[in-house]
Amino acid sequence: MPKRAGLDGLRRAAAGCTACHLHELGTQTVFGEGPRSARIMLVGEQPGDREDIEGRPFVGPAGRLLDRALDDAGIPRDDVYVTNAVKHFKWRPRGPRRIHDTPNEREMAACRPWLRAEIRVVDPLVVVCLGATAARSLLGRDFRLTRHRGELFQLDGGPRITATLHPSAILRGPPERRAELLAGVADDLRAAAAAAR
Repeated sequence: MPKRAGLDGLRRAAAGCTACHLHELGTQTVFGEGPRSARIMLVGEQPGDREDIEGRPFVGPAGRLLDRALDDAGIPRDDVYVTNAVKHFKWRPRGPRRIHDTPNEREMAACRPWLRAEIRVVDPLVVVCLGATAARSLLGRDFRLTRHRGELFQLDGGPRITATLHPSAILRGPPERRAELLAGVADDLRAAAAAAR
């Protein structure tokens, strides 16, 4: 971990990270992106298959759904910094496909210094965790999204943190509930933007 590095320095250093075995699974490290001056940071769980291939966060199906929620909330994606709690794609094979596998505590702990460094450099006013895994990475393993969704927490004197559903959870859920769940995420993003004013 470089001391006093900016985002470009962190990105370069993270590309060579071997703190856990996930660097052997992923095609590449997928670091965050967005403006250094972002008032809102969005933190997902980990890159997916598409993100692993392209090397950018939230560019697959969940990313497109996130873009819709941001648009519905009136937040330009170019105004937010987007990253993941874990920087490599954890997957298991299913035929020719690579299927997402949830990161464990050790893998999240290995990436936590990178995430905390991103938070330190960007210095957002609000961090929105997308899904329970991202929230547990910053708020501890006792965090429950069903109980604490939308609440604001303080991170060690740093930014306030809140959590909402991960867009991939909406995609995996019942199709007839997608519009309702997406509207809920947009509401949560709207509330985060209000807290960041």
